[in-house]
Amino acid sequence: MTHILCIETATEICSVAIAKNGETIALAEDTQGNNHASQLHILVAKALEQSNLQFSDLQAVAVSKGPGSYTGLRVGVSAAKGYCYALQIPLIAINTLQSLANGFWQNNPNYSGLVCPMIDARRMEVYCALFNQTLNEVLPTQAKIIDEESFIEQLSQNQITFIGNGAAKCQNTITSVQAKFDISVRCNASYLSHLAQEAFNQNTFEDVAYFEPYYLKDFIGTVAKKLV
Repeated sequence: MTHILCIETATEICSVAIAKNGETIALAEDTQGNNHASQLHILVAKALEQSNLQFSDLQAVAVSKGPGSYTGLRVGVSAAKGYCYALQIPLIAINTLQSLANGFWQNNPNYSGLVCPMIDARRMEVYCALFNQTLNEVLPTQAKIIDEESFIEQLSQNQITFIGNGAAKCQNTITSVQAKFDISVRCNASYLSHLAQEAFNQNTFEDVAYFEPYYLKDFIGTVAKKLV
């Protein structure tokens, strides 16, 4: 029996799940937006309480590794590494976009098109990838500025459903009849459960000391204006 703590902090939503043999048995989340640092450990405690487990019952920790929010990823990965180090259990890292695609197919098992998870970046830029039904990448993870020509080749051959918190701003730009949008699918720790179990079974673990989030792009901060 395998219990895995799953942590999702790649976007504005902070959520934690407990997976038992690949199935989510507890979920705690904060959807107020960007409260990761203050809420994450509270949510972990809630999820463990819901599942009647203690930290000593965990066999691994899985974290959504990115791409996504620089600050959110840093908070989630730091916490995951801390738990793994303290408990001496392995760390599993899951691509955030693959996790989103997995969540879509959990709710739409008969869908036969492609899925494009999108995480909001600056202006008309998104982090995205294209996945097929087996969760293999048809187009690799990338930072992409969306315009009228985006995905035009793939849409000429397939129906594509765009999901995630970056999809909403693209609806008026990607107008092909083959393009569908499901903006209700947002990052959720429960979408990590099955993928984390697969990684655990294959001993696909990260080096706790050296693992870093998959930021995809360098962090760009804003410079405070000087007072005159």
